[in-house]
Amino acid sequence: MLGASFCSNRRQNSMAHRNSRRSDSTSSTTNRFPPEGTTNEKDEDNLDHFIYKKMESILERMQDPHTGVIVRTVKSFMSKIPSVFTGADLISWILRNLDVDDTTEALHVAHLMGAHGYVFPIDDHILTVKNDGAYYRFQTPCFWLSRSSEPENTDYAVYLCKRTMQNKQRLELADYEAENLARLQKMFSRKWEFIFIQAEAQAKVDKKRDKLERKVLDSQERAFWDVHRPAPGCVNTTDVDIKKTYRAVKPRQINGRIEHLRRQIERRKIKVSKVAESYLSYFEQYMEFDPFITPPEPSNPWISDNTDHWEQESTTKDIPQRRVKRWSFSVRELLKDNAGREHFRRFLEKEFSAENLKFWEACQKLKFTAQNDVETMVQEIYTEYLAPGACDPVNVDCKVAETVKRRITEDPDRYCFDQAEDHIYQLMKNDSYNRYLRSDMYKEFLGGTKKKPTRSIIPKLPSLSIGGGP
Repeated sequence: MLGASFCSNRRQNSMAHRNSRRSDSTSSTTNRFPPEGTTNEKDEDNLDHFIYKKMESILERMQDPHTGVIVRTVKSFMSKIPSVFTGADLISWILRNLDVDDTTEALHVAHLMGAHGYVFPIDDHILTVKNDGAYYRFQTPCFWLSRSSEPENTDYAVYLCKRTMQNKQRLELADYEAENLARLQKMFSRKWEFIFIQAEAQAKVDKKRDKLERKVLDSQERAFWDVHRPAPGCVNTTDVDIKKTYRAVKPRQINGRIEHLRRQIERRKIKVSKVAESYLSYFEQYMEFDPFITPPEPSNPWISDNTDHWEQESTTKDIPQRRVKRWSFSVRELLKDNAGREHFRRFLEKEFSAENLKFWEACQKLKFTAQNDVETMVQEIYTEYLAPGACDPVNVDCKVAETVKRRITEDPDRYCFDQAEDHIYQLMKNDSYNRYLRSDMYKEFLGGTKKKPTRSIIPKLPSLSIGGGP
């Protein structure tokens, strides 16, 4: 009843001056607050409006006279504090009635509702909730975010001006409010007389109300402005976030999107038989190199805690045949093995294309270089491999070269060679790597028939002198 009567009076007296010509009567001004229960069509499609409705449904449950939070009038010295409840009562209700098991989570829920002005402390501009004996009130429905439009600066000026006419001990302006009032008075200097008339009319209406009713309504109006014009250091929950607005979609669209994704998951784009066949092929290929399936010699380090197997493969000069065989699986397997990469380098040197591997290695090293050395190393790589007149020029098309040059000029970072690196990698994968696998150099290495320098089995004969000396 208090909120309804207050909103009706606000709709009669809180009018904005829309026309440049001053009106002689306040009855000709427009209505600032929409009627209770009405919403804007654009707000209905707003994701924030959907969240506000969720909060307000919880608030309606809190205000239920039988199962809600207990609201009472508290005596304090010679006065009464009407329609209040404690923060501990609110947290206790959330733990009992919502799907919340932890006090910290319950405090978070209460804080969100306080930040949006649905619950507010009776004597503080900071909209937060604590689990203690401090007193709080519920906001009247006509001030809920889903039912009130964004207020204008003229409305805020009327409110602050009215506060200066009321009980200064109870409604004295805070420092930041006094600064805002001075700023607004300067901004609306031409129509300040009209703003003053409105504030005076509202103050007269407020004086006719009951004292307890006036206390409640003044605190609710103050909380409304604490949401829309928060104190310094507080978050403005009504600000429009550009990124959030860009991502925002209608609730109906969200449900439609969820249903579409569910159908996409149920639909198989790859046949199960093809997946099984690919998995079996991969398993058969790598089965020999899995120490859990094929026992290595020496024993599996993961089973026997014997590291001889790892040390043998890392230190031996004669590379095992099974390790060389793995190089034929893919160019990735070849390049990640240091011995395989070195052998592949010697093959490329014979084909006069070793600069491709050098460039790829330089790009890989660049990605793990300290940030302070990135720019210097970028210039060195570009000068050696891509610049006109480079020492070891790599074979990239002009479009890729121009893209790399532009990125180096604008913002040289550790990823500016990505396009050129990918081009060279594909070149090695589709061309050089296939020729390497077909080469005698690799086949001899795989078969263990690599020729080694052998000593001559015919001893050298001592030089013979013919014709005897003196």
